[in-house]
Amino acid sequence: MEREIKTRRIKFRYPAGSLRRHYVQGDLGMSHMVAVLSAAFPEGEAFMIRSVRAVADQITDPELKKQVAGFIGQEATHSREHRELNERLQEMGYPTALIDRVIRRTLEARTRYLSPLYCLAMTAALEHYTAILAETLLSDERALDMLGEGEVRSMLLWHALEESEHRAVAFDVYKAVGGTHRMRVLVMWFTTLAFLASAGCATYMSLFRDRDFYNPKIHYRSAVRFFGAPFFSRAVFRRLLSYNRKDFHPNEVDNTELIARWNAELFGEHGQIADRLH
Repeated sequence: MEREIKTRRIKFRYPAGSLRRHYVQGDLGMSHMVAVLSAAFPEGEAFMIRSVRAVADQITDPELKKQVAGFIGQEATHSREHRELNERLQEMGYPTALIDRVIRRTLEARTRYLSPLYCLAMTAALEHYTAILAETLLSDERALDMLGEGEVRSMLLWHALEESEHRAVAFDVYKAVGGTHRMRVLVMWFTTLAFLASAGCATYMSLFRDRDFYNPKIHYRSAVRFFGAPFFSRAVFRRLLSYNRKDFHPNEVDNTELIARWNAELFGEHGQIADRLH
């Protein structure tokens, strides 16, 4: 599928005092989970860029080369914008700086000691996760309602749109340079276990620093809402597991209309965040 992947020059701002402590609809669990994911994004995006660049000289298809350039541009911008948010979250008491350091050391070690093809398989696996989460966010009203209003909502919608736009690039590069189905599936399972373990530990570490975590009513209410979120639906798990099929491709689920809709809503003539573009 030929698709333009454009690098948008965009800037979000989080002035001091502009975010509530629990900035995702006042919810304890979702606020900490988003903070942990945001803390992981800058170094995660840097790892993905390194992984694709490491094999870029093996790509011969002109269209794929063009998409790789767009992928790198978008991921670099994501990294920069999440760092901006992470600095504000750190000031609010979230351990984003510590998580960033741990992720950097972990992923730099992966780059140093694992093969470029393995790192590329990791990138394709991570892109599968982010695309499904992004498209769930963009297509499910319950997920959108959880974001509330404000600058964090705007930034996450923009990030979700671009993850949906470039969801197949790392996968296509992996196939183009000779990646096998067996390695792709094995790396997906290894990556899944590592991601769940690290995200779970980081989230609880973050929660332990929040006094509301020790309030039974707040804790229970947040847990019910968190595990009832659309991100844990059967449809999401079915899409995650579809990656194991030999004939799988990220574009088998058509997101053309979804991308067109959110491009218009965010960046159209009267787009919600068109004024953030430079």
